[in-house]
Amino acid sequence: MKSKVYIGLQDNDMSRYIVEAIEEDNPEATVIYQPAMIRIECVGQLTVKRETVEEKYGQQWDMQELHLNLITLGGNVDEDEDRLFLHWNS
Repeated sequence: MKSKVYIGLQDNDMSRYIVEAIEEDNPEATVIYQPAMIRIECVGQLTVKRETVEEKYGQQWDMQELHLNLITLGGNVDEDEDRLFLHWNS
């Protein structure tokens, strides 16, 4: 059985664009709204793509800006200027 990876973001306007992008790129992900935080979890892996966030946001977006809204995450991180990929080694 694969474990869940997760990412927690502050519940603010920018994070809502990021969450929309994550939902589009990871249809199997579960979004949980908590007080002041949005938690997205998924079995196995989860990807945040810069291009999809830019589509939702309507302007250019630097992947490093994700860290301004990030509260927590669980999983191994593989990150570059185009995506953040969370996964567990199995």
